[in-house]
Amino acid sequence: MATDTLKSTSGASGASAVRRLLLDNGALTALIALVIAMAALSGDFLTTDNLLNIGVQAAVTAILAFGSTFVIVAAGIDLSVGSVAALSATVLAWLATSQGVPVWFAVIVSIAAGIAVGLVNGVMIAYGKLPPFIATLAMLSVGRGLSLVISQGSPIAFPSSVSHLGDTLGGWLPVPVLVMIVMGLITAVILGRTYIGRSMYAIGGNEEAARLSGLRVKKQKLAIYALSGLFAAAAGIVLASRLSSAQPQAAQGYELDAIAAVVIGGASLAGGTGKASGTLIGALILAVLRNGLNLLSVSAFWQQVVIGVVIALAVLLDTVRRKAGATPVAAGTGSPGNRGKQAATYLIAAVVAAAIVGAMSFVHGGSSSTASKKVGLSLSTLNNPFFVQIKKGAQQEAKKLGVSLTVTDAQNDASQQANQLQNFTSSGLGSIIVNPVDSDAAGPSVRSANKADIPVIGVDRGVNKAETAALVASDNIEGGKLGAKALAEKLGGKGKIVILQGLAGTSASRERGTGFAEGLKAYPGIKVVARQPADFDRTKGLDVMTNLLQAHPDVQGVFAENDEMALGAIKALGSKAGKSVSVIGFDGTPDGLKAVKNGTLYASVAQQPTELGRIAVENALKSAEGKKVEKTVMVPVKVVTAQNVAGFTG
Repeated sequence: MATDTLKSTSGASGASAVRRLLLDNGALTALIALVIAMAALSGDFLTTDNLLNIGVQAAVTAILAFGSTFVIVAAGIDLSVGSVAALSATVLAWLATSQGVPVWFAVIVSIAAGIAVGLVNGVMIAYGKLPPFIATLAMLSVGRGLSLVISQGSPIAFPSSVSHLGDTLGGWLPVPVLVMIVMGLITAVILGRTYIGRSMYAIGGNEEAARLSGLRVKKQKLAIYALSGLFAAAAGIVLASRLSSAQPQAAQGYELDAIAAVVIGGASLAGGTGKASGTLIGALILAVLRNGLNLLSVSAFWQQVVIGVVIALAVLLDTVRRKAGATPVAAGTGSPGNRGKQAATYLIAAVVAAAIVGAMSFVHGGSSSTASKKVGLSLSTLNNPFFVQIKKGAQQEAKKLGVSLTVTDAQNDASQQANQLQNFTSSGLGSIIVNPVDSDAAGPSVRSANKADIPVIGVDRGVNKAETAALVASDNIEGGKLGAKALAEKLGGKGKIVILQGLAGTSASRERGTGFAEGLKAYPGIKVVARQPADFDRTKGLDVMTNLLQAHPDVQGVFAENDEMALGAIKALGSKAGKSVSVIGFDGTPDGLKAVKNGTLYASVAQQPTELGRIAVENALKSAEGKKVEKTVMVPVKVVTAQNVAGFTG
């Protein structure tokens, strides 16, 4: 009986030890499981190029998350890191290019800008007694606004000497990965080996107790938020280096990814726990998820759902861990024995990962003979009917030709599109079609495809400083000129108009606006009384137009750089639309054409998006098969009015 009891106890103890190991290393366990799942589902996942891609794609999020780790360990939050990243990169590019400042000094100023924003956050929180959520939310808006003001809404070319941060060493080791590792080591040292690191844990554990014990909490918070700003600035520089340009709209939403990486890595939003290694694992989990889901052709919309579920599960795991009595050890505070166990855990994880790589490489050893029939399409956004129509035309043609088409949505984020293009390149597709968020930012990723001998087709917008087999497009500048002519002639050559601009920094907005301005030169009687961005969005078009009408109630014409904004403007104008106020849109979307038929929209500069998608796939397949294609394929642009809308098919 005694022997049976001993065995039972030993077994229970073993099960408890395994359970405790999984709870204390939940993020690492999840990463290993995720790698196994993705490797089993996709033969392209465990290639060397793709694994390096994952490291590059995790780098910016990880660097931001390292800075956020300091804040979260101290029971704070920083929602401004994405805007600070964009601001710092914009400051660097603006100083080094427009102002002629030496690059080294511009780098120092840009980092100082990040630290300054962090200090302002710290002052508002520590001395102004603002909740961290409110203070950093305000700075999110301020930082983004300053970035747009400095850049005037347009991307700025990044200095070539700094752009090397986005390159590789020896032709294979990405510099962003090295920067990520260095920043991770710095984070680990600060958390585990310095006075300020110990202060973070003390403040996060119990701020009042920390204060009563003699800790200068307010000054420590200044330093903590300054560090967050510093790391955000570093992340912005790395991101801009990857894109070869500073994008004023870059890193939107990255603050949420950074927070998610920290939480997934085992830190608690209540403060007091967290470590650099956990944050790195959290960032890798997010990168592996996005990379794997791209390779598996999962919709970008579903990807957001999956990421949200993962974050929720991470918080749930934290709750379960605490209830189970698992106690994550603060960095640098554990006993030598615990640190040894942790090192052994990571070593075992590395061995398991290596075994998985070997096994899956054997399973997926065979190469596909139908690579030419696989095409990737990266669209700038699917939150716009015009690009949905491009997708529709591409899918119809792909089905007709027997092509396997993978479609991704960059959500108007140039860095996200760069990741998608890298994933396509490492997947060994026959060809790639890209509708760039920004022509300059897409260049580095397309050059990588060039090196891999994968033909790239540009659709609607070209790619700068890279080779494309063909460009299938209509002329945005010419379309802008046609829109100006149509509106001016409708108004009899004189009148007051407003312009609704698209998303700041996008090439489509710049080109359409440039064409419209050039077209108006022939009509000096037309006066532009206001121009405001509405981000290609119908709701924003409604709001902006409503506001403009308060200042300019006598406006007689509206030019919107896409149909969505035009439809919003029509809603704001009410009964004036199509009667006392003429509205012209751009794109020829189904809803826009319907409004033209109804008479509320005077005209739409139609680009035939379905035809753009169809021709792009046709040329992509020809290029993959080594056939000759025309360097430029122009799809005619036409102004569609009530007189010719019935015969327009789109």
